[in-house]
Amino acid sequence: MALGQQPSFDIDDDEGEAAIFADINITPLTDLFLVMLIIFMVSASVAVDSAQKNSKQLREKSAQLEDVVEKATRSGIKINLPSGEAQEIDPVKATLVVSIALNGQIRINERVLTSEELDQVFQSAFANDKMTQVVLKADVGVKHGRVVGVMERAKRVGLTRLAIATRGK
Repeated sequence: MALGQQPSFDIDDDEGEAAIFADINITPLTDLFLVMLIIFMVSASVAVDSAQKNSKQLREKSAQLEDVVEKATRSGIKINLPSGEAQEIDPVKATLVVSIALNGQIRINERVLTSEELDQVFQSAFANDKMTQVVLKADVGVKHGRVVGVMERAKRVGLTRLAIATRGK
């Protein structure tokens, strides 16, 4: 803001006091708005690029999950899942599908595992991604204690995102 005396065209000033003249300079304000416009334009382009990358990663993870689900549905073991409708797993996170057959065998990708091998698989999954989801596919006739035992083994190594697979109604 510029301060000074107001130019007077009247030489005879009644009171003899000088009036204050205030002028607002809008050039710095305009400069500020132009800089903000440039910043917003650059940040918007960066946001669009990152959204496109995230979308691509999401599509890739979704394709991987579809492959895992397709392999699991083509597996040779027959598991009669209980019915239910709740969906609590995140399709973009790493997922480990553990099948428990009616005879108590534990399988991952068609491979029968012992208790020690199951612990090793859980530990390696936790080492790869701490947010790995464990989906348990247990037959309706499997004893509750067997399912809880597998869940406890997963929790013991740090895998806390557990889900139980169900058949939709």
